[in-house]
Amino acid sequence: MTRHFPTIVVVLASTVVLLSAESLPSQLLDLSSWKLTLPTPGKNENSPREIKQPDLQKFSDPLHFHVDPKARAVVFRAPCGGTTTKGSSYPRSELREMSNKGRDRASWATNDGFVHTMALRVAITHTPKVKKHVVCAQIHDSGDDLMMIRLEGSHLFIERKPHEDVTLVRDYVLGTPFDVKIEASGSRVKVWHDGKKKMDWEVAREGCYFKAGCYTQSNPEKGDAAESYGEVAIHRLEILHAPASIVED
Repeated sequence: MTRHFPTIVVVLASTVVLLSAESLPSQLLDLSSWKLTLPTPGKNENSPREIKQPDLQKFSDPLHFHVDPKARAVVFRAPCGGTTTKGSSYPRSELREMSNKGRDRASWATNDGFVHTMALRVAITHTPKVKKHVVCAQIHDSGDDLMMIRLEGSHLFIERKPHEDVTLVRDYVLGTPFDVKIEASGSRVKVWHDGKKKMDWEVAREGCYFKAGCYTQSNPEKGDAAESYGEVAIHRLEILHAPASIVED
């Protein structure tokens, strides 16, 4: 018995170090080019709380934005009764792309001579009980969402109003990780799901930026309890903006 004790101590010590090293979301994901919107009241009770850089580097919320050490993912949770932004009736725990080390709002065009890319490994882990709709990734433009990666029940798809949806998976199982790459360049937006190109859409828009996290598409008016929630786990998140000439070469 005594002979095995040092080994047990070593294993426990290693586990503690591992969890400590990833105790903050910023230690798992590069958040330097993002701000976070939470489903909780900010300084103005009618507006949600926002966490910007440099505060985001040291921020974690055990309910809405935290590390799951077992899954090695950052968990985003938004309850149906949460605080919403001015332009929406739905709550979110969601990252919004920023520039200049997180100080300014990112804004780019699909035809500005650059290739704009967001790649993520993500799992939608929970949906509200009644209206089972959750968005996990977006391109937003100066006025509205340009496209969304959206789950309704078990149907995972790309929403791009006013055009038809593009199906990714018809029988998605909650908690299943998948890879998504979204690329905007040359007046086109392309999407890959688990390495397969699913969309190549001609569209010219300005004032664009990426979003990622949990945007729960329900509220008590839709029949869900205030505490019912959507939840998303992001394992990997990368953004890149590069001149098209370099990428093409």
